[in-house]
Amino acid sequence: MPGEVWYVAYGSNMHAARLGFYLAGGCPPGGLRTYPGCRDPRPPRRTVPVSLPGGVYFAGESRAWTGGMAFYDPALPGEAAARAYLLDVGQFADVAAQEMYREPGADLGLIAEAVTTGRAALGPGRYETLLCPGRLDGHPLLTFTAPWAASEVRWRAPAPAYLRMIARGLREAHGWDAARIAAYLGDRPGVAGGWERHTLESLVCQAVAG
Repeated sequence: MPGEVWYVAYGSNMHAARLGFYLAGGCPPGGLRTYPGCRDPRPPRRTVPVSLPGGVYFAGESRAWTGGMAFYDPALPGEAAARAYLLDVGQFADVAAQEMYREPGADLGLIAEAVTTGRAALGPGRYETLLCPGRLDGHPLLTFTAPWAASEVRWRAPAPAYLRMIARGLREAHGWDAARIAAYLGDRPGVAGGWERHTLESLVCQAVAG
């Protein structure tokens, strides 16, 4: 079992302040859910921008934001913009538990399986599939997503508050300007066809300017 892992966020947790609620507990602005936090609430040791092969799409119904949720599918074409946080393996287990609507406090035995095989499933839930797309500086990259492929579900437009958080995360992690962020988000399944481009551009401009 590795001592530290990279938690790879591709949705709202790219925004560091948003991830802070998973670590220390609390309810993020605009959210509908209060998080219990991790056993170890310390901030990440490091954070770096990363890109994963595949893509991000939006589907389902978020209980924290309403609207579609972000999922990662490595089989989609292109690259998924993401942000990697170096966490203690127990912190990652607690973050994953909260995403899975489970109580934090127990290390996930499936982490070692995911690191070894590239994939492990704790259950059939929306974020109960762990993926390990590789390593960075000797530490495993780990993320969680749905067990299904993007082509197997109906895409759904995400809520404005959720998109704002993701836009801020892209700005923080990758340093992109508003135009590039809007173009990236506008091409994601669930946003494409669910958001008019000028409305999305306005939302992103407001999000990254604030």
